[in-house]
Amino acid sequence: MPTPIPQIRLYQDWLRRERGLSFDSYDTLWRWSVEDLPAFWGSVWDYFGLQSPTPARQVLDEARMPGARWFVGAQFNYARQVFRHVEPAHAAGLPAIVSRNEAGLARELSWPRLRQQVAALALHLQAQGVQRGDRVAAYLPNVPEAIVAFLACASIGAVWSICAPDMGTAAVLDRFKQIEPKVLIACDGVRYGGRDFDRAEVVAQLREALPSVQHLMVLRNLGLADAALAGLAPFTDLHAACERDDAAVQAFEPEWLPFDHPLWIVYSSGTTGLPKPIVHGHGGTVIVGIALLVLHNDIGCSYHPNTAGERYHWYSSTGWVMWNSQTAGLLNGTTICIYDGNPGGSKEHPDWGILWRFAAETGVSFFGAGAAFFSNCMKAGLALSTCGDLRRVRALGTTGSPLSAEVQAWGTAQFERLGTPDIWWCNISGGTDFAGAFIGGHRELPQVPGEMQCRLLGCAVEAWDENGRPVVDAVGELVCVKPIPSMPLYFWGDTGNARYLSSYFDMYPGVWRHGDWLKVTPSGSCIIYGRSDATINRHGLRMGTSELYSAVEALPEVMDSLVVDLEYLGRESYMPLFVVLRPGVQLDDALKARIAAAVRTALSPRFVPDEILQVPEVPRTLSGKKQELPIKKLLLGQPLDKVVNRDAMANPGCLAWYQAFADARAARLAAPSAG
Repeated sequence: MPTPIPQIRLYQDWLRRERGLSFDSYDTLWRWSVEDLPAFWGSVWDYFGLQSPTPARQVLDEARMPGARWFVGAQFNYARQVFRHVEPAHAAGLPAIVSRNEAGLARELSWPRLRQQVAALALHLQAQGVQRGDRVAAYLPNVPEAIVAFLACASIGAVWSICAPDMGTAAVLDRFKQIEPKVLIACDGVRYGGRDFDRAEVVAQLREALPSVQHLMVLRNLGLADAALAGLAPFTDLHAACERDDAAVQAFEPEWLPFDHPLWIVYSSGTTGLPKPIVHGHGGTVIVGIALLVLHNDIGCSYHPNTAGERYHWYSSTGWVMWNSQTAGLLNGTTICIYDGNPGGSKEHPDWGILWRFAAETGVSFFGAGAAFFSNCMKAGLALSTCGDLRRVRALGTTGSPLSAEVQAWGTAQFERLGTPDIWWCNISGGTDFAGAFIGGHRELPQVPGEMQCRLLGCAVEAWDENGRPVVDAVGELVCVKPIPSMPLYFWGDTGNARYLSSYFDMYPGVWRHGDWLKVTPSGSCIIYGRSDATINRHGLRMGTSELYSAVEALPEVMDSLVVDLEYLGRESYMPLFVVLRPGVQLDDALKARIAAAVRTALSPRFVPDEILQVPEVPRTLSGKKQELPIKKLLLGQPLDKVVNRDAMANPGCLAWYQAFADARAARLAAPSAG
């Protein structure tokens, strides 16, 4: 596929032609976008031809956080924006969704079929009494049916919320109990890592514990026999409900809703306490999402001549906000390619080539995944030349954690061998909190491994020092000093916005503090240094954890790592490093010395750990984040049950090791005073 004209250049050409605005650099364009928010976001609305039957009285009523109101008076619907592309995309012979799963099932869903299934399910939900504002909860894998169900809810003004079926009963209930859904849409099971997981009993437990649920729908994802589902009766078969195709289905149109009508509820990781149920609106989610995907991720419309045949893939489970981002490709008429299963194969047969072969087979042009995926591919010694024809891939997207310079260099070298020397890395950093990104890519800016290219248009992001002043070329708190349209409307059930305010505005009232360490370089590129609440502060020099992880995990023996810095009043700081090693490798003095040398060389002798310990696993949240802060609090003497929510963890079984270590350390510290 010929290299298309960059989307952001097309947008700037439009600004010059339609608005008389010309910018001599990205920096001047960015500064305009954050200094005149109404002009910028109004231009995004017009550039993408977003539609409303009633005009907006103003783009932004007041630039305050929280509480900014956008496009007051406009009406919108996420599903309507998707369905605008049905006729032209279908006329071009393009599918809406291409999907694969571990069992080898290959499917394509056409644009007209997508619209028909969404309409059929929307009418079914309305027949069950679902009205605007009612919550519909889903327990579904990354399959086309999940996207159909989401769009059906959006089209009638119901509020969508989804959990991945690899989550246990307690974790799902921690989320869904808070929002009291009227309908539950669930699967009978999933296949992951070469194994089938029956979820019928979990679904029965969910319905039992959710008295608000009046209607259950079941996706026969595993195809379990009727007898295996007897305990779920009565329920409606999801496929059967989507098959209806009569005059009412053909005439169905998504409802016009207020611009800020609730679209979905997503959840924070819930490290401690209940996960925060974050509500985003239809209009804000769409306008921010489409600006990110098109202007910064450079993902084009599949039927537009400039990007004909574009296919967008970002690997995700339904429990991660990147599933929402993957689905958002439909907003611009892009064919999306989804995969359901383990990207690393099975424990018995590890295989990091699965997604690459999927991309080759389906003609993916934009390939995205978490940074850890690319790192695992490198460590496994994967040669992309063995994975099929990947020459259509022109862009690689990463997020979830900082991508190390070494991994980026590995991927670039792999594509050079494939004959794609100019592969573009689109590294983004954002969050579930606002369903978007603050920092990301620009196809025409320089690429520096380990850095992100720019602050995104419309995002007034700065790095602040401890005195609340913006700094350049120094590490500071990542803040956003002006609102963006996709910031949360509110948290569900949050009386007086108390949790909302304490989550983002506790340190700087009226300024969004995101919880990351950020450096903005003099050239305008950005570096994320990890979470600011798990900072290493050694001898007055502070540093995010990601740089240490990059150094340590570059060693072939180290599969994973976790570091915490324990600060004691009146005592020397103690910083242990926990490492997960390759099978068969033991942590001996020689390996400890190599790890210490790697840290000393990459960072500074100040950051050499006080102790290096081999552990079975690093504790992670369900969305894959390392749980640095809970382990830090545990080792500082706080009770385990007070600092971590086991149901929000991917691997709670590993906590026993850390509890034993904390107990032993506490005993050692207490021993001198006991004598």
